[in-house]
Amino acid sequence: MDGPLTELAQALRERLAIIADEESRRDLARHTERLQTVSERIEQLEHHLPPTIDPQLRHFLQRRSYSKALELIETKRGVD
Repeated sequence: MDGPLTELAQALRERLAIIADEESRRDLARHTERLQTVSERIEQLEHHLPPTIDPQLRHFLQRRSYSKALELIETKRGVD
């Protein structure tokens, strides 16, 4: 389980970094492509999570509350 959550956390961090990347926004097509790619990866990872995953995490992922999902993962794993 740790592996899938680690991958998911990495993808969530990557998405947040892309959103915060002011330079990336200068090329809107590339920026949008990068966001789409990482968002698709997050969705794939979400579909591979076990059914016993924390219901709150599942809720955040389904609602696309990715910041909250990342915070929950990091809190549960004791990561700063």
